[in-house]
Amino acid sequence: MENATFNNPILPGFYPDPSMCRVGEDYYLVTSTFEYFPGIPIFHSKDLVNWRQIGHVLDRPSQLDLDGLRPSRGVFAPTIRYHEGTFYVINTNVDKKGNFVVTATDPAGPWSDPYWLESEGIDPSLFFDDDGKAYYTGTRPAPEGPQYFGNWEIWMQELDLKTMKLVGEQYSLWRGALRDAVWPEGPHTYKINGYYYLLISEGGTGPDHAITVARSEHLLGPYEGYKKNPVLTHRHLGNDYPIVNVGHSDIVQTQNGEWWMVLLASRPYGGYYRNLGRETFLVPFTWEEGWPVVKPGKSIVEMTEARPSLPEQRWVSAPACDNFETAELGMQWIFIRTPREAFMSLEERPGHLRLKLRRPTLKDNEQVSFVGRRQQHLRFNARTAMEFVPQAEHESAGLVVLQSSQFHFRFEYLLSEGTKVVRLTKCTNGVDEVLAQQAVDADKLYLTIDAHEQDFAFYYGTRADEYRLLAEKVDGRILSTDVAGGFVGTCLGMYASSNAQLSDNVADFDWFEYTGN
Repeated sequence: MENATFNNPILPGFYPDPSMCRVGEDYYLVTSTFEYFPGIPIFHSKDLVNWRQIGHVLDRPSQLDLDGLRPSRGVFAPTIRYHEGTFYVINTNVDKKGNFVVTATDPAGPWSDPYWLESEGIDPSLFFDDDGKAYYTGTRPAPEGPQYFGNWEIWMQELDLKTMKLVGEQYSLWRGALRDAVWPEGPHTYKINGYYYLLISEGGTGPDHAITVARSEHLLGPYEGYKKNPVLTHRHLGNDYPIVNVGHSDIVQTQNGEWWMVLLASRPYGGYYRNLGRETFLVPFTWEEGWPVVKPGKSIVEMTEARPSLPEQRWVSAPACDNFETAELGMQWIFIRTPREAFMSLEERPGHLRLKLRRPTLKDNEQVSFVGRRQQHLRFNARTAMEFVPQAEHESAGLVVLQSSQFHFRFEYLLSEGTKVVRLTKCTNGVDEVLAQQAVDADKLYLTIDAHEQDFAFYYGTRADEYRLLAEKVDGRILSTDVAGGFVGTCLGMYASSNAQLSDNVADFDWFEYTGN
C-alpha cells in the first residue's frame, strides 16, 4: 500500500521561490540560486512529492554573469511555463542586466542564451492567454515613487514571442491586499473558470510573509482582492512555530483535478534562526465561491500532509559519499559566481577533485575556488579526505560552512609561523576570529564537521578512523539570515585559496560525504 502522507519540505535546504508547471503527467519545478553557479536547478516529478534534479537552466557562463556580485544578488525568483512544445523560464539577474527569458524544448536542457527584456523591477512571470498571446507580469516600484519602504506594484505588458520583446502599453494591476502593503511580489497569472487570477506575496520574505489573491473578468483588470485575504500566512502563529515566513507560491491542477500549491517557508531552530534558508513546501487547496482556500479548517502548512491522488514515483537517491570518479560533478554541487577560469579538475588526478589555489578568498566578491552543496538538515555530518601540503604562509585549503562572504566558518590546513596547523576560523561581519588550532603534519588529512542543530563540532585526523576534536559547542547562529542578512541558506564544501598571493599549489579531495537527519 502506498504511503498516505508525505513530509514537508519537499525540497529541504536552500531552494527558495519555487515555480512549477505540469505537462501531461509530468511536473517541473525551478527555484532561485542568487550568486551561485550553475543557476536555477530544475526538478522533475510524477507525484508532486518525490522530485529528482534533471539539470540546471543556466549552466553556461554565456547565460549567467555573476561577476563581482555581492552576496544574495544575482538570480531572483524564476517562473517556469510550457506553451506549444516549448518550455520558458523567465527570471531576473539582479544588479546585472535585469529581466530575461530562456527557452528549451527539453526541460533537461540545453536552454537558450537569454533574451533580455527592457523592463524594470523583479520577479517576472509569464502567462499565455487563450488566444496564444503571452504576457509579462512583474513587480516594480510604484510610479509615484517611494512614499514608504516597499511601495511597489504588480504590472503587466504583452510579450511578443517572435521577437522576445515587450510590446504595447504597460498596465498597473494591483498593490496587494493590505493598505500600504509592502513588497507585493512574486506574481503569477492564471485563467480559471472564466476569471483571471493574480496570485502574489506581500509583507516581505520574513515573518510577515503572506500569500494573497485577486481576480478579474478581464486580463488587464480591474482586479478585485479576495475579502478573506491572505489565503495563506503564518505571521499570526508567532516565531516559535516550526514553519515560518510562508509565501511566494505557484499552483497547479493535477490530471486528476486536484489543486496543489508549492511555496517557500523556513524551519527555524535554536530560536528564530533560519540557517537552512527558505525551502520548498507543498500544500493542497480547494475552491470555494471562486476563490482558493488552503486546507479548509486549518489553512496552515504542516510537516506532514496527505499525499496527492497520484501514483507514487520514487527516484534513486544520490549516494551520501561522492568519490569523484565520474567525468562531471553531480548536480548537487555549486560554485560561487561564474567560473571564468579553470579552478577545479576531475581529470588531472582521476578519482579526486582538485582545487587550484587562487588569489580570491571567501571575503572577496569574486569567483572563488569553492565547490559546495546545500545544508539540508538540522543535524548533519560532513566529512572529507584531503591531500594538501601548504608551501607558504598564505596557502590554505579545507572545508567551509558558508552563509555569505561575511559570515562563515573556515576549517583549514595551513602554515602558521612555519608550523603546519589545522585551524578553525569564525568570520562574523567580515571580521575573523581564530577559535582553535592544532599543529599537525600529515600529507593526507581527514576533516569532519558534525552539527546538532546550532551546536557544531570540528574534528580532524590523519587516518580515516581517527577523530581528534579541534573545537566543540561552536554556535552556528551566525549562519542564519537573521544574523547575516540576505536571502540564501547555508552551504558547505571544499575550499582553497592563496589569499591574494601567487601560487601554483593544489589541494586534492579524495571524497566528500554528507549525511543528515
